[in-house]
Amino acid sequence: MNIIGVIFCAAGIFCFAVLLLMYFRLRAELAWLRSQLEEIGRGSQIELVLNSRQRPLVNLCLTLNEVLASKDRDYSRYDRQEKLLKQNITGLAHDIRTPLTGAFGYVQFAMECKDADKRAHYLHAAEKRLSELEDMLEEMFLYTKLTGEDFALTIKKISVYPLLIDCLLGFYTRLEEMGCEPQVMFESEAFQVRADEDALRRVFQNLIQNALVHGEGGLSIIQKENALIFENLLAPDSRPEPARIFDRFYKRDPARRKGSSGLGLFIVKELMERMGGSAAAQVEDQTLRIILQFQPKPAPDAVLKE
Repeated sequence: MNIIGVIFCAAGIFCFAVLLLMYFRLRAELAWLRSQLEEIGRGSQIELVLNSRQRPLVNLCLTLNEVLASKDRDYSRYDRQEKLLKQNITGLAHDIRTPLTGAFGYVQFAMECKDADKRAHYLHAAEKRLSELEDMLEEMFLYTKLTGEDFALTIKKISVYPLLIDCLLGFYTRLEEMGCEPQVMFESEAFQVRADEDALRRVFQNLIQNALVHGEGGLSIIQKENALIFENLLAPDSRPEPARIFDRFYKRDPARRKGSSGLGLFIVKELMERMGGSAAAQVEDQTLRIILQFQPKPAPDAVLKE
């Protein structure tokens, strides 16, 4: 064998040795990586590390760490949501049971009472508790519809003033019992918006209901340009957080439920946005202000659906 052949043979043996060394080092690094992944699988919160500085392995390690961090974030978010869901279910069960138990108690009193006036009083009280329960169940039913994919609205031109007055008349008895006389101030009683009539009726009903349940009277409804503003006084110890007031199941004080599901204002915001508008909240001194902003008025030559 000549000198060139010896050189090539030696170079080949050297390359083979280097490749063999790289192979065993790669196997060792992969085994180390697998052992760390098994540790993570058993619940460890460690971050993957490598001794190697080979770019492909380093990139693989970085990618795996990103995937694991994302998984941890998703799990933490899921865990928080699951705990919140359990709390909400517990709260809703309490909300439903409270008026139902109260109604049952008043019915029992009425059945045992021989005085006609007292019996009528007990039955009226039971009716009020069942009405609270009906309102909560309606809100929960609408909430499930809103979260469904097949929920649809029929948008058309709506005259706001007569619809609002009709909603207020529906609360006439309760408003009278509270001694609350709403102040309705419109720049124009011909004010019209593009909306779904049933959805807009529900928005108005929920806002009036919210003022009756959580307010201290002084309900005012003001129309300014393309907005409708609902204002009511708050109880001295009540100051809701405007940034959270439209959250699902939000209650400033969970211990003081007052026959509310915590879904009313969430539904208001959701319906307004689905109709192309918006809902915002402000708290100033002891006044809660809910601002409904509707779609911009169409141009004079625009054609509205009748």
